[in-house]
Amino acid sequence: MAEAEAVQLKEEGNRHFQLQDYKAAAKSYSQALKLTKDKALLATLYRNRAACGLKTESYVQAASDASRAIDINSSDIKALYRRCQALEHLGKLDQAFKDVQRCATLEPRNQNFQETLRRLNTSIQEKLRVQFSTDSRVQKMFEILLDGNSEADKLEKAANNLIVLGREEAGAERIFQNNGVALLLQLLDTKRPELMLAAVRTLSGMCSGHRARATAILHAVRIGRICSLMAVENEEMSLAVCNLLQAIIDALSGEDKREHRGKEEALVLDTKKDLKQITNHLLDMLVSKKVSGQGRDQALNLLNKNVPRKDLAIHDNSRTIYVVDNGLRKILKVVGQVPDLPSCLPLTDNTRMLASILINKLYDDLRCDPERDHFRKICEEHITGKFDPQDMDKNVIAIQTVSGILQGPFDLGNQLLGLKGVMEMMVALCGSERETDQLVAVEALIHASTKLSRATFIITNGVSLLKEIYKTTKNEKIKIRTLVGLCKLGSAGGTDYGLRQFAEGSTEKLAKQCRKWLCNASIDTRTRRWAVEGLAYLTLDADVKDDFVQDIPALQAMFELAKTPDKTILYSVATTLVNCTNSYDVKEVIPELVQLAKFSKQHVPEEHPKDKKDFVDMRVKRLLKAGVISALACMVKADNAILTDQTKELLARVFLALCDNPKDRGTIVAQGGGKALIPLALEGTDVGKVKAAHALAKIAAVSNPDIAFPGERVYEVVRPLVSLLDTQRDGLQNYEALLGLTNLSGRSEKLRQKIFKEKALPDIENYMFENHDQLRQAATECMCNMVVNKEVQERFLADGNDRLKLVVLLCGEEDDKVQNAAAGALAMLTAAHKKLCFKMTQVFLRL
Repeated sequence: MAEAEAVQLKEEGNRHFQLQDYKAAAKSYSQALKLTKDKALLATLYRNRAACGLKTESYVQAASDASRAIDINSSDIKALYRRCQALEHLGKLDQAFKDVQRCATLEPRNQNFQETLRRLNTSIQEKLRVQFSTDSRVQKMFEILLDGNSEADKLEKAANNLIVLGREEAGAERIFQNNGVALLLQLLDTKRPELMLAAVRTLSGMCSGHRARATAILHAVRIGRICSLMAVENEEMSLAVCNLLQAIIDALSGEDKREHRGKEEALVLDTKKDLKQITNHLLDMLVSKKVSGQGRDQALNLLNKNVPRKDLAIHDNSRTIYVVDNGLRKILKVVGQVPDLPSCLPLTDNTRMLASILINKLYDDLRCDPERDHFRKICEEHITGKFDPQDMDKNVIAIQTVSGILQGPFDLGNQLLGLKGVMEMMVALCGSERETDQLVAVEALIHASTKLSRATFIITNGVSLLKEIYKTTKNEKIKIRTLVGLCKLGSAGGTDYGLRQFAEGSTEKLAKQCRKWLCNASIDTRTRRWAVEGLAYLTLDADVKDDFVQDIPALQAMFELAKTPDKTILYSVATTLVNCTNSYDVKEVIPELVQLAKFSKQHVPEEHPKDKKDFVDMRVKRLLKAGVISALACMVKADNAILTDQTKELLARVFLALCDNPKDRGTIVAQGGGKALIPLALEGTDVGKVKAAHALAKIAAVSNPDIAFPGERVYEVVRPLVSLLDTQRDGLQNYEALLGLTNLSGRSEKLRQKIFKEKALPDIENYMFENHDQLRQAATECMCNMVVNKEVQERFLADGNDRLKLVVLLCGEEDDKVQNAAAGALAMLTAAHKKLCFKMTQVFLRL
């Protein structure tokens, strides 16, 4: 009974196969295999299922099934040939050649076998030629690099060739197989920077996307040696080693999803132990005096990128918990470093900010209150443990740590401010005679007064102290910081014209002094940064921002600071520009609620007269004239650890405000604005990505895509524009996205294909029948361009849908532009398909 059912299932599978339903056929054969023990039938079923595997491109399964059929009957010519085809697709050409050779022996006159035999022979010879060529090239390069007498030109060329070869899968594998790792270690031992760089970059290429090689290289080079190379003073070397470690981490954690055709994934043991070892070494680097400032920054960058979860939907935050338990005190030590103290570790301008960002990311990655309480207790113990009446340096470090935390998780910082002795110590340090103490205390006061409630407390208790320091100190560094503290307190009312903390005209005077310091090139960059920090608060006042944009030297000085290696200034610059362009969110004013508030004698926010549209437009013009786009483009290129998602959102807001006037978009494109917007539209907060995508849509709607987004970059613009075709977006965003897609779809078939692949067609079709005339027109014009694409044509010509009928209906629209666009779409379709004439006749008859 079972055997009869197996035969029936085989026949059923054959019918499915003839109908090209290969998955159903494979299922029937699989069911039959479970029911029979007849060897002849088993061989047939395995052979048939192998054919299904070939059709569905499941080549590993096809080769396995064919092998089982061959095990039963070694002369099964069909199974032999099917295994040959599967092995060829898997890249195992020598094994495939043996199978087809056996087939040709059994049937010498079969032309198909003879042709496959010739083709595989040619492929194998070519592969061997390339392989031997690559082997000899690798050997020759190492000979040149390891020869102490090689000429400089030959050395440089050999090093560059080795790097390029290491980035190619075939080249990387040949280097690895030919004892390349040991030879690369010899290059590292030469202590010659150019050769060491070449070795590191080659190793980085070899690790990318290959877990087995990455594991072998990590164990051969050793994590300790890798970290010691990253710890050097040389910035280029430190960055190259950081990239190597990132490639290793990506490969071990599976982040690099690169596909390797024809390669079966190598079996590697659990990588968690190696990843934990890397994390431990990076944490140790943070507190080692032997590590350079650059090396410390790169260690922080790697921790920032790889420890906190990228997707909060994933419940496993074990890496974060591990770092909190084993490394939070080390990170706090970096945050608490005071450059002027003798015990300070080597730092760059960005080190403490990177550590604050890491603390913020770790705190945000915690899932529950007990985890946050544990985090807070570690911070409290670290800070209170520093307080020492006999050692002022320790007290300064404690306050510096609080200041650093306030720049990260602010709510946690606020809790720490409430610790016994913290505020008192800040006030005491303000009155210290030592300049270092005053600098740290004033900075801590500045960071502590971010919220209005906290600022009100400090206004009551600390303004007089800040004013006294400002008047008495002769140190410009302290004076500027004290002024920023006053600026921040003076702006605590935000944009509310009626809620000013200081007397009329005070904020303008503070801003004038900030601009004066900003333009003073004799003051060091780190100190001038604080002048921008002050303006970031003061420009909430419309009088201040209007004066600032008219001061071209001050604007350009700020733009130049944004281009310096000190990237901690980026957030302040971005905030200042958001204030100047009024691109922050403004709550909608409901007249009825305003009247109710006045009646109940509640405060009603007031708009400054200079925050009206005419003034904002004038400020935008002046910013563009001063060169704001080149500064923004430079800021976007900053490392992701410093350029946080919040900063990206601010930059996206500024770009959107600058793109508002169509006449300005040419200037923005000419200065590289189109290119700079793409990464902002792809990464960051949801709000930031939408703002950047909207700015891209404004540019794409009126600009030549070949100029605005040259080369392959234009294809990256499609996805952000398609993301705006959503009912959650407003009508203007929908409309301008459609205009941009219309412009792009008219450029090339490749762009139309990209738009189709991004699944934009259903959305464009929906907007063709919107009630809004302009949306309907824009969508129909876009579709007119898209119907040139063959896949789009097939959608219209498919049986059982009314798309064609709906386009015909649009031809009767009252709006001439919609009518013309619909007629154009029909003309394109008619030109493409002769059978459409008959189909259109049927449509008209139905109408």
